[in-house]
Amino acid sequence: MHTVAVLSLKGGVGKTTVALGLASAALRRGARTLVADLDPQGNATATLNPPMTTSSLTAVLDTPREAVVADALAPSGWSPELDVLVSSEDLELLNEPGPDSRRLDNLARALEALRARGHGARGQGDRPYEVAILDCPPSLGRLTRSALLAADTALLVTEPTMYAVSGAERAFEAIETVRQGPNPRLQSAGVLVNRMRPRSYEHHYRVEELRQTFGRAVMPTAIPDRLAIQQAQGACLPIHEWKSPGAHEIGLTFNMVLAKILRSSRAGRHRLPGEPDDPSAQPDSA
Repeated sequence: MHTVAVLSLKGGVGKTTVALGLASAALRRGARTLVADLDPQGNATATLNPPMTTSSLTAVLDTPREAVVADALAPSGWSPELDVLVSSEDLELLNEPGPDSRRLDNLARALEALRARGHGARGQGDRPYEVAILDCPPSLGRLTRSALLAADTALLVTEPTMYAVSGAERAFEAIETVRQGPNPRLQSAGVLVNRMRPRSYEHHYRVEELRQTFGRAVMPTAIPDRLAIQQAQGACLPIHEWKSPGAHEIGLTFNMVLAKILRSSRAGRHRLPGEPDDPSAQPDSA
């Protein structure tokens, strides 16, 4: 199971949109997928529309036993191949940024319990998860640090604004701190620019600013600003199932982003079965 932490340092940049887009791309590949919604706002949980659960990630992060994890896990409304570890507002109580490391590794333990379990929320001999996506809150508090401790890859989401460079610098520092400490396998997938307007001089200027600072760490593909994203989320559908030219464009972009994540040099062992060498060769029928 390859685990991807999707993070940002401020709200409103479309971090959850990216997490859900990656989940949609994983489903399109036929990968058994898990989304853990660590954001107390619970937007990913709402869009994935799972049935009510008797627990949430708050309980899991306190007691990561298999029975507790099972109570917080539900099948999504998108597909029987995608499950959700659901969010709740009281997750915010666990997000204080203090130095206390208590429970920081509990998310990693919970994911390991799911890996060992070998089946999903339906409990009917489902395939093991191949991709886990951790939707972090828009901060570097304890919830995001828990995700970095549990992840194989960290993906930073930003908008093309004047604050992008400073935010990316802080995020890379946090990733490197975790990599040099408790999670040496953690790798950065780089910076993904979201809500890009191709005709905006300001947006192109800010992306170039990011590239001058971070070079190849800035992904060559950006997520365009399209109404189709809001339409698909409003209908609680994967972007690959929304029928419009804009949705098709975005779906192809998320395919390429997920392919890059799964093909990183140190994540080769996590490559999905049958995945072609060229990301652009991945078929899409959206």
